[in-house]
Amino acid sequence: VKQGFAIITGGGPGIMEAANRGAKEAGGLSIGANIELPFEQGLNEYVDLGMQFRYFFVRKVMFVKYAEGFVIFPGGFGTLDELFEALTLIQTGKVEHFPVVLYGKDYWEGLMQWIRDKPLYEEKVSPEDLDLLTITSDIDEACEAITRHRDSRDQERKEAASQKATRQAVTDAAEGRKGG
Repeated sequence: VKQGFAIITGGGPGIMEAANRGAKEAGGLSIGANIELPFEQGLNEYVDLGMQFRYFFVRKVMFVKYAEGFVIFPGGFGTLDELFEALTLIQTGKVEHFPVVLYGKDYWEGLMQWIRDKPLYEEKVSPEDLDLLTITSDIDEACEAITRHRDSRDQERKEAASQKATRQAVTDAAEGRKGG
């Protein structure tokens, strides 16, 4: 939030509520994307902007479309679904690359070992695919991965805009000489 990011969670209890609470108390935008399930809760009290989704795939589109980065905390099948959806979309170029941080080394290391032992070993994924992930138990490192990516992306966009303006100026000057 201090770096200008909004926080988007599933809007539920636990770590989602903690993230929404932190965003709200820091004066940032706290968004909750709740899924309608018969046995689940409503939005937590720290959500400023709440959205209800009937289908998981629609909610995942919302998460990924607006993501500057994902910080994935230990969770169950829904968390894994969101993780692998994001990785697949980044890997295949369907969305602009953003950092994916797995928070909690002890929790995620078994999954990462399996990915190295099976999909990577059997060449179902590439070593570069593993570079899409940052695994940490350090909150500063998690934040830095996201802010570093944003800063790099912003610099690339500025350079591209500058190059475009230069090309346009050269084109305009050349056309001016032809017409004058």
